[in-house]
Amino acid sequence: MKVAVVGATGLVGTKMLQVLAERNFPVTELVPVASERSVGKEVEYKGQKYKVVSMTDAIAAKPDVALFSAGGNTSLEWAPKFAAAGITVIDNSSAWRMDPSKKLVVPEINADALTREDKIIANPNCSTIQMVVALNPLHKKYGVRRVIASTYQSVTGTGVKAVDQLMNERKNVSGEMAYKYPIDLNVIPQIDVFMENGYTKEEMKMVNETKKIMRDDSIKVTATTVRIPVMGGHSESVNVEFANEFEMQDVKDLLSSSPGIVLQDDPSSQTYPMPLWAHEKDDVFVGRLRRDETQPNTLNMWIVSDNLRKGAATNAVQIAEYCVANHLL
Repeated sequence: MKVAVVGATGLVGTKMLQVLAERNFPVTELVPVASERSVGKEVEYKGQKYKVVSMTDAIAAKPDVALFSAGGNTSLEWAPKFAAAGITVIDNSSAWRMDPSKKLVVPEINADALTREDKIIANPNCSTIQMVVALNPLHKKYGVRRVIASTYQSVTGTGVKAVDQLMNERKNVSGEMAYKYPIDLNVIPQIDVFMENGYTKEEMKMVNETKKIMRDDSIKVTATTVRIPVMGGHSESVNVEFANEFEMQDVKDLLSSSPGIVLQDDPSSQTYPMPLWAHEKDDVFVGRLRRDETQPNTLNMWIVSDNLRKGAATNAVQIAEYCVANHLL
């Protein structure tokens, strides 16, 4: 299996290489790809050094699959060129997610929709992925009607520049700013740009992507997305209203037996999900389960996952694994 990683020198691209190695994806030849200024640099994979090549050279190498994490504009320009050469693209940007002709995939939920004809497959937004992994088994049993999500998102979701800003502020060192405001000892209630309706792009991604992944346009979603000075993962407070009544123990049993979910829910021992525990893990951690006592059929839950892994790199690799296992490449 010849595998290209586009954006191989970035935060997510580096994580993709790590996850491919850890999960023993059948890579027979690696093609690391990045922008022109990074061509010739070296990346390491399984103890070997590989030279970064250009987009054109990568297409000429004819990889079976290309994992893209190089930004929306790059994906819009280059993903169709890779696809035209018969290469399956799994794209981590927002470029293709809401394109009606492209599949938006979380393997635990809707990988069954994929076919050999799908040459550009969209990887969802990090905050959406972890939420739908937790919601999907509950939706199947109880029917999700409405979701109110508030997120507490890691600086790693912005990239290296944001991590550097946080670390510089911790050391009281001036440097380049990823955000308009300081992030250390602060909370920024804006992720991505504001839209005409007053919501941010990140908030609307959660609204629209949830419906597409779960294949149900009737689900109402509203979100407030917030950047906080942590690393290791995104956290979400999610209030979900169901069509049907539920028993708390049944909810716990269902979540703990669902693939990709780890239940951490024991108030007596103060056990609950945190980015500290989610860091470098592929699971979605769920806890703080409790009935919303203000209205019927409504549950409060706390969801945490490593945004660079399940929220990005791991989900993309899992899509590739599904394609290999089902002979779609």
